[in-house]
Amino acid sequence: MQEQDYALSHAQVEQQQVSSVLRNTYGLLAMTLAFSGLVAYFAQQMNVPYPSFFVVLIGFYGLFFLTVKLRNSSWGLLSTFALTGFMGYTLGPILNRYLDMPNGGEVVSSAFAMTALVFCGLSAYVLTTRKDMSFLAGFITAGFFCILFQTSAIIHGGERNYIMATISLYVSIYNLFISLLQLLGVVSSND
Repeated sequence: MQEQDYALSHAQVEQQQVSSVLRNTYGLLAMTLAFSGLVAYFAQQMNVPYPSFFVVLIGFYGLFFLTVKLRNSSWGLLSTFALTGFMGYTLGPILNRYLDMPNGGEVVSSAFAMTALVFCGLSAYVLTTRKDMSFLAGFITAGFFCILFQTSAIIHGGERNYIMATISLYVSIYNLFISLLQLLGVVSSND
């Protein structure tokens, strides 16, 4: 009887940990997306030039590794916002490039809407079905499945640090948005 009670309490503790990581991850993700979007908006409005390759490389990887190093401290939150703010800053000039195209506003808004739809739909699917999507690890290059895999990893114990979970989801969303911008931009330029 005690073994059954222990197994039940262990499962409850595990579920509470998963719920806590999910809640913290999605809360931080919402804040970082809003912050990044605000930075992208200001960079786009101020018409800042796209930073050089080396600035982007050093900025992204430097802030990413800093976030990994600080992930278990409150400084990890600050480095998370620094990383997502930097990525928002690099997004501003990219948005200007697409907004200068004919139908550029439609391309940007369509890419934004499709990104939100894919993220919300795939996350909702994993959260409601609770399916283990670890089999997708080999197909990670197909960007749409990253969100399924990463949310599934949180649910099934693959990621317990909400800062790292947030960063991985944020980067997937960012890459999905950029990919959709590129695809829609090509299609729009052919019309």
